[in-house]
Amino acid sequence: MKVLLDTSFILPSLGIDVGEEVLEGLRRLAASRAEIYYSGFSLLESLWVSARLSARTALNMEGFRLGLRSVIEGGRYRKVDETSQVFSDALELYILGHRDMVDNVLYACSTNLSLKFLTVDAELKEFVGSRGLEDALVSPSELPPAR
Repeated sequence: MKVLLDTSFILPSLGIDVGEEVLEGLRRLAASRAEIYYSGFSLLESLWVSARLSARTALNMEGFRLGLRSVIEGGRYRKVDETSQVFSDALELYILGHRDMVDNVLYACSTNLSLKFLTVDAELKEFVGSRGLEDALVSPSELPPAR
């Protein structure tokens, strides 16, 4: 299986707690032989999340840097290369009514590159279903259990 991570699944590597469902998904993913992909757009969104958090609480910058290096340079994750078609499809999703452009880009990446999109985003799942779009989404509970 080839899996593109939603931003929520990048954040724990950066030292940001996002809850048990995401952690369970990461445990299941780690136990599998899945090829794991990320997008630079998830890293950008991670920066936005980190910036918001740093305004309220101290951010462990060393942990953040180490996690970022792990994702980008560690060899476990592969970076997707977005194509012009991905961006066109993301805009079409926006026009259809889904207003989260990062999610639109990630979903379009998954469908264009034949990747499953690991997400906990119920709103995106409902949108994809209600529009009859390709169901490339997978939730943590749909991954094989960790052993």
